[in-house]
This record gives sequence, C-alpha cells and structure tokens, in this order.
Amino acid sequence: MKNIATGLIVLVIASHFGFLVLEMFFWDHPIGREIFGMTPEESAASAVLAMNQGLYNGFLAAGLIWGLLSGRREIKIFFLACVIIAGIFGGLTAKITIIFSQALPALLALVFVLVADR
Repeated sequence: MKNIATGLIVLVIASHFGFLVLEMFFWDHPIGREIFGMTPEESAASAVLAMNQGLYNGFLAAGLIWGLLSGRREIKIFFLACVIIAGIFGGLTAKITIIFSQALPALLALVFVLVADR
C-alpha cells in the first residue's frame, strides 16, 4: 500500500511540474495555445495570470516532495487535500476535465496514504 501511495504521489508531482512548465513557459506559445485552445490574443492577454497559476502548481509539487522526503504523513495529507480542492475548483470554474486530471489522482493518492499509514 505504501508503494502504491508513493507512486501515486509521484504521479501527482509530475503532473503539477508539467502544469508549471505549460503555464509558465508555454502558455503564450503555439504548444500552449493548441493544448488550451486559445488564440494568440487570448494567450498573450492571460500569460501573466497563467504564470502565477503555474507557480502555484509548482508549490503544490514542492510540498508533496517535502512530504515524501520527510516521510511525514500530515504533510502528504495537507498538500494532497490542497490539490484536490484546487482540482475541484478548477473543474467547476474552468473546465470539468480538471477534476479528472488533477483532483482524482490526488484523491486516489490520499486514500492510499490514509490506508497505508494507519
């Protein structure tokens, strides 16, 4: 169970570093515009906001790395809960698929952390 929990947390970390790279460096780029379905004008107008959002995703990933390296269950739980809340909020306010790409993997990881560390 612990290995599955760790693997799922690593998946969430990798996803959030991927989000960081997309939002901070490729938002106003043909790759980012294609992924997010934006025109050059839309991506240029929202690039600074996307960079800020990407930085937050990086902080979530960093917190989960801290939780893994320290082995502290409460840190893992806190940052996974943050990812779940952010994913639900993003799904309700931006695009429903965010619930499945962000919140669901974190929820699965949280369940395994709770079960593995009982």
